[in-house]
Parts: sequence; structure tokens; C-alpha cells
Amino acid sequence: MEHAPPPLRPFGLVLHHDGRFSHDGAPIRHRKLREHFERNVKYLPDERKYVVTLRHFRGEIEVEEAAFFVREVSLESGRLRLSDGSEEMLEPDSLHFSRRSGALLCRVKRELAPPDGVLARFDHGAHAELLQALVLQDGALRLPLAGAWVSLPPMD
Repeated sequence: MEHAPPPLRPFGLVLHHDGRFSHDGAPIRHRKLREHFERNVKYLPDERKYVVTLRHFRGEIEVEEAAFFVREVSLESGRLRLSDGSEEMLEPDSLHFSRRSGALLCRVKRELAPPDGVLARFDHGAHAELLQALVLQDGALRLPLAGAWVSLPPMD
């Protein structure tokens, strides 16, 4: 007999814009617990909420800006590795800078939240790698991506 998941409710976990987790205002310092939360952030499109799971517990989390973080970018393949362990293609047209912190953001997981998807924030290493590869050509920012040069949208 299959059990229904417990009711979805907030439990004080916040994923901050810079990737830190806190619970009821206290930072979560335990590395393995943070890593577990990162790998288990899920977006529930029907409820339009983010959750994490811990064994049989499932709870709603508050997300300040982006629920997923770009850990690696492969300019050769055009693929991103996200904080939940998934990979997907970078959509250059979705790149923009955060108004909150100036970090680079993009759209991911469009299949979960069509048509826009959800936000992913580039961590420092992925951010630096992408920015170092940019070239200004004829007044436009261009990026070598998967064997081709792509023009980026204007970034404020």
C-alpha cells in the first residue's frame, strides 16, 4: 500500500540568494546536510513551490532568488552542471545579471515551468569562466559555445 506524502508546508528553511541555507534564521553549517539539501531541491510545478526531502520528510522552502546553482559550465559542449546534480544545455538568450547581487543568472528546467523555467545562479567559478570567454565584437557580446559563436542578449 502506497502512502501519500505528508502535507506540504513551510518549515523555516531558506535558500538565500548566495546559496547559503538557514533554518529559522540560523545558518546551516553542517556541510553534508547542506549538500543533501542542494541535491534534493525540487520544483513542484502544480503547487509552484520548491521543496526539499530528508528521508520521509518533505517540506516547502523559501527561495530568495534562485533554487539552483550552476556549478560548472562546459563551453565546449554548452552544458551546465547544476547544484542538484542534473545537467542541461545553456540557453544563452536567458543569461542576465541579478539585480540583487550582480551575479549571472540563466533559465533552466523549462519542462517544469513552461515557458520560462526557473532561475539558476552561476557560482563564482562558473561565473568567472563564462565571463572570461566573452568577446566584444561589433558592439555585441559573443560567447564561444559548443563550437559556434553566439551573441548574448544585452545585459543591464
